[in-house]
Amino acid sequence: MSTGLWILFIVLALLAGAAIGFFAARQYMMKYLKENPPINEQMLRMMMAQMGRKPSEKQVKQMMNQMNKAQK
Repeated sequence: MSTGLWILFIVLALLAGAAIGFFAARQYMMKYLKENPPINEQMLRMMMAQMGRKPSEKQVKQMMNQMNKAQK
């Protein structure tokens, strides 16, 4: 086989691997987010209520800001 044909096969294999990897990672992340949704304000209020606290809107906003800063 010629060198040009080998290079073509290698490039095609790399492109196919990148495409398959992209779609596999996308599917995995969609499944993960479906099973483990990120915490929103309503979930935070519910968690605080289960701990016996009645949070004010200010407390909820502060907790959300703290959680967002911790993720960065």
